[in-house]
Amino acid sequence: MKEISVPSAGILDGAGLPALTVRLALIYAAAEFLISSPTWFSIGDNPIKPILGKLVLEVVFVLLAILFAYLLSRIRRQPYSVQLLACLLLSLFSSLGMSLLDYYLYSLIMLPATTPFDLREYGYAVCYRMSIFFGWSFLFVALLNLIDVRDRDLKLLASREEALAAQMRALHYQINPHFLFNTLNSITGLVEEGASQRAERMIMSLSAFLRSTLQLDPLRELRLVDEMALQKEYLDIEKERFSDRMTVRIDIPAELNDAMVPSLILQPLIENAVKHGVGSSTGRAEIHVSAVRTGSMLCVSVENDVAAAATDKVGLGIGLANVAHRVKTHFPAGAFLAAGHVAPGRFRASLTMPFRTG
Repeated sequence: MKEISVPSAGILDGAGLPALTVRLALIYAAAEFLISSPTWFSIGDNPIKPILGKLVLEVVFVLLAILFAYLLSRIRRQPYSVQLLACLLLSLFSSLGMSLLDYYLYSLIMLPATTPFDLREYGYAVCYRMSIFFGWSFLFVALLNLIDVRDRDLKLLASREEALAAQMRALHYQINPHFLFNTLNSITGLVEEGASQRAERMIMSLSAFLRSTLQLDPLRELRLVDEMALQKEYLDIEKERFSDRMTVRIDIPAELNDAMVPSLILQPLIENAVKHGVGSSTGRAEIHVSAVRTGSMLCVSVENDVAAAATDKVGLGIGLANVAHRVKTHFPAGAFLAAGHVAPGRFRASLTMPFRTG
């Protein structure tokens, strides 16, 4: 599985916020300009004549909006009540100044005619611009909070992915001690039997096998043909002990060779077949590994003979439980392990997972 890189803290920590602020301020100012001009025209004012003054006011608004954004971003960790109070105060003081500027610009444009100062109209202008500024401030606070929520979600996602990776590594590395214990027991058995040459060959095979497997990334996927090549190395080790009564049969169609599976996912299944199949039998025992594709799913099965006395002892050991957990973690939806007796003296563990190729 491809590791997901940890996302950055968000656009608040880079150069993205100033550019976003300017774009939003320009859009907001343009919208206010387009909406207000027809309104003034409908009440008898001429929106064409004072166009230069209105453009100056819009430029001032954009500059103030950027200043608002800077100040509000500095207090974005404060409670919402503090942020809204800051929006209200910034809007009030800016509206007072902008309305005065509006009066003086209008008076300048209307020269040589004089325009007396009307306190009531000034009050209306302050209320109007305060609503515009407060709308902008509230919009920006909402944007800051939305970005913060998005950043928290990304950090939570990254944290969950890191925890998932750690969990999968833990499940994967639990396999190696289990495998080593069984193999060393086999080597001990050969030594006790006096088969020193076979024990020596087994030790060399174990060394080669561990060199291959311990370098694998537990989050990495392998082609099914490569996974089976590793399992054949393991089976070669066990054949040194059970060569006289262990038969291995592998039925994997060539078209499934490129199917991707988690690395060493079959190891505990085959270990289980050797230990409880061949190891518990007195006669010859077969281990049968097969794979089949059904629609979008791949099913890999390990089936083995078991002693008649063990037929009723159904259960998942630590190794199989780890496989079930690991495959469910690797494929959150649509993967599972089913294990149990399929006939008297016959046990099967089937691993079902989504089919995909590398």
